[in-house]
Amino acid sequence: MKLAKKFASLLLAVIMVLSMSTVVFATQEGPEPPTGTITINQAIPDQTYSIYQVLYLESYNATSGAYAYKANSAWRNWVEDTNGGGKYLSTDSQGYVTWKEGANVEAFVKDALAYAQGRELANDGQEMAGEATAPATTTTVTFKNVKPGYYLVDTTTGSLCSVDTANPNATINEKNKVPPVKKEVQEDSNSSWGDSDTAQIGDTVNFRTTITADKGAQNYVLHDDMSNGLTFTQGSIRVYVGQVDADHELKAANYTVSTSGHTDGCDFEITFAQTYLDTITSQTDLIVTYSATLNSDAVISTDKNTNKTQLQYGDNNRTEWSETTTETFKFQIVKTDDQKKLIDGAEFQLYTRQTGGTPLALVDKGGGTYRLATSTDTTTTTTIVVKDGKAVGEGLDSDSATKYYLEETKAPAGYNKLDGRVEITMNKGNLVAQISHDSQSGNTWISGGVHVVNKTGSELPSTGGMGTTIFYAVGGVLVISAGIFFVLSSRKRQGSGR
Repeated sequence: MKLAKKFASLLLAVIMVLSMSTVVFATQEGPEPPTGTITINQAIPDQTYSIYQVLYLESYNATSGAYAYKANSAWRNWVEDTNGGGKYLSTDSQGYVTWKEGANVEAFVKDALAYAQGRELANDGQEMAGEATAPATTTTVTFKNVKPGYYLVDTTTGSLCSVDTANPNATINEKNKVPPVKKEVQEDSNSSWGDSDTAQIGDTVNFRTTITADKGAQNYVLHDDMSNGLTFTQGSIRVYVGQVDADHELKAANYTVSTSGHTDGCDFEITFAQTYLDTITSQTDLIVTYSATLNSDAVISTDKNTNKTQLQYGDNNRTEWSETTTETFKFQIVKTDDQKKLIDGAEFQLYTRQTGGTPLALVDKGGGTYRLATSTDTTTTTTIVVKDGKAVGEGLDSDSATKYYLEETKAPAGYNKLDGRVEITMNKGNLVAQISHDSQSGNTWISGGVHVVNKTGSELPSTGGMGTTIFYAVGGVLVISAGIFFVLSSRKRQGSGR
């Protein structure tokens, strides 16, 4: 049966279960030496480990310490190829194999695994000596009844392994673990990084993902998936090595960004060039920064807008999703008179300043609900109209650095307009009003939301009463004054005629 997957390890281990220079599996003389085991400690759960017998022990002499190796039939052509194993191994006319002086073992491993990957060698005990998947409950994988020979050990994680002993039972330690991936979002009120933030609709939200890579990193592809309330900002991706500054930015030639056509529905993928990953020789942080906009599809208050990241590595393995959340909120206006009776007809504008400034643009969603407008909205308003004594504003931030104020621009008929703006306290849990009535007492209780009270003006005197008296009294004064003026004027004229 052919392998269903390709082995994508770059540099795992060359495991000399039988070394060309060390006595292993040599407990007795004869053509059929005993079998042994290869045990992998610190194995990563659910990862697959495979062993390849490149050379087999054709004969040996335990007394003299003499060994004779030949190429496994599945590997013979590659071993003898001067562009393959022949760069490291010499094969004589009878098929016996020896190391070339100064041969680079790591380079041999890389080329050998590339050959195995290209061939998709069968797990038939000949081409591939064995394959096993580490169980979720243990950290050990053991291959039994292993015939003496020269083996490669491959793992789908793309991690390095090494041999501690090879006589006759080889023990291998998996050096690397699943690459850690940390996802964070920036809170704009204080520039801190964490797993959550708050924002208003239309705001830019900044993200960063840190991948801790190590030697042997293989086939790294970062997948990023945003919920509908977040719109990825094209061209915002930057990659840094170790720390975020201009001196540590990774050149764009070392990775590729894709923003469409993904079968898993991701918003973008970043594929790191293997040529760059090969240069990593010790633990290294790859820091990816990017941004998105909280859009008009953002969920409000009761749910959260998510951004999650996952790293694909090795032989199509994937880390667990790392997730951040972004919250935005709504508030409710409750408009009553001083007797807590709901009243209609009031109009408001929303500001982020206690005085002055420009009212925020809104989109009328109908039914007395308004959300903050985005740059892409074409039909907006700055007026909130109260209906049935209530109105709702959506898409607001709730951090301490952002404050909102309501200004009443029109009072209900017969009521006095508010003097000054009303501050909205955005405290997450108290933004939607709860209104209850007692049918027996007629009392109304209002909790939460923004309770705005309008009062009527003082009742003025009616015509025919005191108002009429005052009017006539004033009129009498005017008549009398006119009379006095007339008398004085007449006398003045008479005097002048003398």
